[in-house]
Parts: sequence; structure tokens; C-alpha cells
Amino acid sequence: MPRPALLYSLVLAGLAAASSALAVPLANNAAQPHPEQVAHPPASVIGNTSDASASLKSSALPAPLCFPSLGFQLPVIEALPVDTSLWWCDPATEYAFVGFSYEVTACQSREQLHKEFRDIRQHFNSRYVRLYGACDREGFYDDIVDAAWANTLGVHALIWFGFDGSDIWISRRDTLLAALHANPLAKFVTRVLQFGSEPLFDNVLPHAQLAEQVALAKANLSSLGIPVTVSELAYGYQERGGAQDVLDAIDSINIHMLPFFSQQASTSDKAWPLVQQDLQFFIDHGNGKKMYFDENGWPSVTSPSVQPNSPDAVADVPNEHGYYVLLDQHCEDLKNVVGGGVGWFAHIYADDQEPGYGIYDSKGKMKFPFAPRTHC
Repeated sequence: MPRPALLYSLVLAGLAAASSALAVPLANNAAQPHPEQVAHPPASVIGNTSDASASLKSSALPAPLCFPSLGFQLPVIEALPVDTSLWWCDPATEYAFVGFSYEVTACQSREQLHKEFRDIRQHFNSRYVRLYGACDREGFYDDIVDAAWANTLGVHALIWFGFDGSDIWISRRDTLLAALHANPLAKFVTRVLQFGSEPLFDNVLPHAQLAEQVALAKANLSSLGIPVTVSELAYGYQERGGAQDVLDAIDSINIHMLPFFSQQASTSDKAWPLVQQDLQFFIDHGNGKKMYFDENGWPSVTSPSVQPNSPDAVADVPNEHGYYVLLDQHCEDLKNVVGGGVGWFAHIYADDQEPGYGIYDSKGKMKFPFAPRTHC
């Protein structure tokens, strides 16, 4: 691995202290039975994005000296700092396109993770992958860490609840927390830990219990400096009276932005007001926290589990492409949102992960040109 620039070495000099502590399992809270939800009702709050300054006070080093900025040079492991206080880039620089959602239900091999993470970084200038789904294979998150580190990618890790109403999320939570503590590189690639996906909308836990889970996870990970969030729709909060306790508990706001499912949806080029109305809810209730669109996209096909709520909503490849063009056109608007701007992920990397949503089709061919801006 190449050595970092001299300035980076001077600032971040120190030896890594590999943590041997294991995560302490959190208190068990049984998941509530629920049916799989396949249609997403629209949010009802309408508004415009904030004009507040995106600048945040930060001690972060500038790009390319901060991880995972484009051009960052990985240090040798022996030269890693003791903690991550000067490791990550300023969240205010993490707006525009930041990376892909990446489904792991297939339990990809380490070799496949390396190959596809390399493509995600080098081909698309991504800075992050946001995990989706779950793989319960022993040591899988270590493979994620290895591939992310080798390809200079940060990870939005995920405690996956699933749709079957079981309490398997509890063991997944404890396994992931243990891996974050045991792997000395984990804190250097794990940007945030998510509870998801859509635990409020899918009725997995009452919002007070979910807020408690967030607080317990934050305490568990405090020594590693890994923040905690919930991956959720605006409507998931709204239908529970706003679930302000969850919004207050999370460190960043990771938003599901899926305007295809709005009752007002038509074509993706007309979706910006739908994006605005969901975003405004988080501007109004998010206390200025950093925001990401993480499960964010427009399908190219419908299926039994992907059905619109509007008769005018169009699912095809031009509209999937058009949605990302729309976000790219509004780069400056997203940059100026309170909290340091909005970074967005494309959901999802390939159609073999979730049919219709991929940038790549099921044969591994790109469905349309995709080179969104990473800054503006």
C-alpha cells in the first residue's frame, strides 16, 4: 500500500492499537410481527429545501488527506492513528453522489467483493457503499472491511431486520457489534451503523424501543467513534406522530427517497417536488443533522413487490436514468441543505441484487450512462 503524503503522516502519526474488546450484547427487545410492505405511501409535508449554509465547523483534514476522499492515499496499517478523530472527511464535503447501495443477501465471496468494490470506486468515483440485506456467514463483515479498505471506500453498515417478523435482527446486531470491536480496521472504514431497513414503516419496533436501541448501540460503539442511525422513509416517521425520539437519538439522517411510490408520481423528470416534500420533513425535524439519501432510486420495471401508488407512474430504463439526472441537476440545491448538504447513493449496484433498480443489468451491462457529479 502506498505511504500517505508527508503532511498526512505528520498529522496522523501514531501506531494502531488493535482493540481486543468484544461488543457487549444489547438488551433484547423482541421484534413485532409484521407483513412485508411493498407499497410506500407518500409523505404529506410539502416544502422547499433550506438555504442555510452547508458549512460545518470541523477539525477534519481537507481532501485528499481525509478518508475516503477521491485521491486519498491509504497509509500502511502500522501508520494508522490511534483513533478516527482526524480520519474522516468533513461531512459538509459529502454531498452530491457518494456511492451505491449494495445488497449482500448473496453472501458474496471476498474475491467478488474486491472486484465490485474496485469497480464502485474506480469506475464511478464512489466514496461509500451502503449495505442492504444481510449475510449471516461467519466472518462476512470482515470480508466487507477488507474489500472496503483495499478500495478506499467507507461503509454504511446495516443491522438488517428483514420482513418475516422474526427476532434474528438481535443476533445480527450482536454479531456486527462484536465484529466492529474485534477487527482493528473496522472503525477506519465504517462511517455509520444503520438500523434498517425501514423499521418504523415495517412495524418492526415501536419508535420508543427503536430510539432505545439506537442509544444502546451508540454507547456500545462510543469507544470506536462509530455513529448510529436508522434507515427509514419520511412516511415511516410521519405515521408514528413524527417519532421525534428516534430523530433526536440518531447521529445522521439516512433517508429512503423513493418518489416512484408517491401517489403523485408520473415520470422521473417531474419528481423534484416529491423529493422536496420528503426532504422538508427532515429539515423541519432533524435538528440540522447530516442527511443522506441512502435507499434512493427509481425502478426500471415493476414486479409483484414493486407496484406504484399512482396510475401515472412510469417504470422503465429512461425514467430510472432520468431520476439520477434529476438529482445531478439539483446538485447545488442538495449542497445547500442544512446540516452540510445531502449526499446520495444510487439504489442499487446491479439488477441481480434487486431487479429493476440496478445501474448494471442482469447480464452485467450498464443500462445507461452513469457519471454523476461528486461535488459542485
